Amino acid sequence: MNYPVNKTDEQWREELSEFEYHVLREAGTERAYTGELLEEHREGIFSCRGCGAELFRSHAKFESHCGWPSFYEPKEGDAVELIEDRSHGMVRVEVRCKACGCHLGHVFEDAPQTPTGDRYCINSVSITFTPDN
Repeated sequence: MNYPVNKTDEQWREELSEFEYHVLREAGTERAYTGELLEEHREGIFSCRGCGAELFRSHAKFESHCGWPSFYEPKEGDAVELIEDRSHGMVRVEVRCKACGCHLGHVFEDAPQTPTGDRYCINSVSITFTPDN
């Protein structure tokens, strides 16, 4: 797919650490409860580490006890793209940045305590946080 932010594999490797590249470009996953943004509770914006596109607002972040930052909706309806993922012998829905195609995590329909019922389970290494002023 063509994305507004289009970089070569070499450019991605130059800009990202080895682990960031593995998660964002190879759909890897960080270990549960290890991400630096898991306990981030300030008001602000969560953006794509790959391209800086705004993805989630802090009001949509909630404690899901799954080990990764969880959100019940993206900042805008078109901030992310959802793709069927049949890897590892299961069927899931992968979440990617709509601006650059970087892997962010997966979305599950298992959060009835939220307004949408969705749990966007996102790797901390896939996003950055900018607090509101």
